[in-house]
Order: sequence, then C-alpha cells, then structure tokens
Amino acid sequence: MKNYKKSLGVRGRAERPRLSVFRSNTCLYVQLIDDDKGITLLSYNSNSLLNKERTKKGHVTVEMAKNLGCKIAELALKNNISKIVFDRSGYLYHGRIKALADGAREGGLIF
Repeated sequence: MKNYKKSLGVRGRAERPRLSVFRSNTCLYVQLIDDDKGITLLSYNSNSLLNKERTKKGHVTVEMAKNLGCKIAELALKNNISKIVFDRSGYLYHGRIKALADGAREGGLIF
C-alpha cells in the first residue's frame, strides 16, 4: 500500500503540487503536496473555516466544501501556486468533492 499514489500516476511537483483531499464523516481536509521533496506546502480543513456554517449534526455541506476550495485557492495564490494536480484520493467525483474542485477553480487554480 506504500506505493499506492505512484501506481495511480498522481504526483505533485514543485511547479504543479498535488491537491490531496481526505473526506471524513464530519470534515474535509485538503493539502498541497510536493511529492518530489516529500513535503506539504499548504493544508486547510473545514474546521478552520471562519464561518462555522455547520448543520445540526456537524457535517460538512456542499456549500462549505465549495468555500473550502475557494479558501485553499486563495492561500495557494498567495504562495505563488496557480497550477495544481487534483487528487480526489479515490472518492467519487460528485457532491462535496466536486464542490471543492469547483471552488478551487473559481478561486483561480488551474487543473
């Protein structure tokens, strides 16, 4: 399982870091990773959003996922990162994952 990312061909480099997504039942986590150096450049999660627009059960909504995508794009652009590789980590591309990607694109990231 150690070489899982290599077998999928999703790799980030210094000029195009990988935007990795992890989805739990209550939170979304995103990281910008440079796989050549093995370092995380930026990370953010839905708990860190300034507007705590949680539902009664504490789940992340599609709207919050889109806001998270906009926020990670804003942070990336401040760090001179505009082109990325999107790694959905095996999750289906719909719902919160799609909203996060749409928010990142609207925020100015290219992938």
